[in-house]
Amino acid sequence: MKSGFNGRFAFAAAILAGAWALAQNAPVRQQGVVSKVDAAANELILKTDSGDIDVKLQAKSSVRRVAPGETSLANAAAIALSDVNPGDRVLAVGKTGDDPKTIAATLVVVMSQNDIAKKQAAERADWDKRGVIGLVTAVNPDSIVISVRSQTPGPPKSMTITPEAKAVIKRYAPDSIKFSDAKPSTLAEIKVGDQVRALGNKSEDGAKMSAEEIVSGSFREIAATIVSIDAAEHIMQVKDLATKKAVTVKLGADAKLKKLPPQMAQMLAARNRPAEDGGRAPAAAEGRGGRGSGGGRGAGGDLTQLLDRVPNVTLADLKPGDAVIVLSSVGAQPDQLNAITMLAGVEPILTRPGTRQMELGSWSLGGGIGEGEP
Repeated sequence: MKSGFNGRFAFAAAILAGAWALAQNAPVRQQGVVSKVDAAANELILKTDSGDIDVKLQAKSSVRRVAPGETSLANAAAIALSDVNPGDRVLAVGKTGDDPKTIAATLVVVMSQNDIAKKQAAERADWDKRGVIGLVTAVNPDSIVISVRSQTPGPPKSMTITPEAKAVIKRYAPDSIKFSDAKPSTLAEIKVGDQVRALGNKSEDGAKMSAEEIVSGSFREIAATIVSIDAAEHIMQVKDLATKKAVTVKLGADAKLKKLPPQMAQMLAARNRPAEDGGRAPAAAEGRGGRGSGGGRGAGGDLTQLLDRVPNVTLADLKPGDAVIVLSSVGAQPDQLNAITMLAGVEPILTRPGTRQMELGSWSLGGGIGEGEP
């Protein structure tokens, strides 16, 4: 009995030892963007999410270039390390050296920065031609209905979107505005009030789309006054003008922070103001889609394009008491916002004529989905 126990113990120990050996010999994978290439020294520096990694090629290392979108090495081309350039994306496979920030690579897979840029340009052109952005107004078991901003004066138009059998459906993560962070989703997760970006073939009258890709998300827009600023942490405490409650706004690396020049703010305020208050015209008469439907449109062109021409500012350009409009993703906590766009210098826009009262009203920075995407 004792010898049987010892035998089973020895067998189990052997299995554990084998598993440990396999784990120790398992290849390490590191991916990131190339910041430096030293072909003479057979190494490159890779910038990853966890910091810089020194990738050292071995005598029999293989360097392969793949096209963006490829999922295997079947069509990869063998290249020299000197063909790799800063800005290229790389997957390095090998073993970690004595220094955890060093990897002895046996395989380096390269995706050219130029190839990525060309693919992204082609995708953007396709989205511009066949894509649509809108606010969800109805949800059915096999389709959704969105309100689409009109390209001509008039109210928004409705479009029914039906996903194809193999359509890709994704949803933005609750606390991220990055397209790359969007998770696989289903049509059932989309709800009224969400914003949707879809790509597919539209009917001639623009009332229907057979979608190849659908990306949805919940977004929120508030008008607020700044209470305090923590520039080091990129965090701002604000007071929501509608609810009078405190809200924490985080400005990540991808957030846009802009400040309207006084003259532009006055111009936009007049455009947004109802005609009976001395404004130009109601928003719908200028083709505006309403809050969350893609922003305003008027004599000066699309609002989003207009704001793109406004220079970026930093938190150092703002101070407590300033009014801001914040477009954000909807996170897990209602009192914490992850900003997509923050616009300052908006006091003329928010102030009701003849009063000191400020409110968001019908103003909108536009749709949150697809800022610079795909």
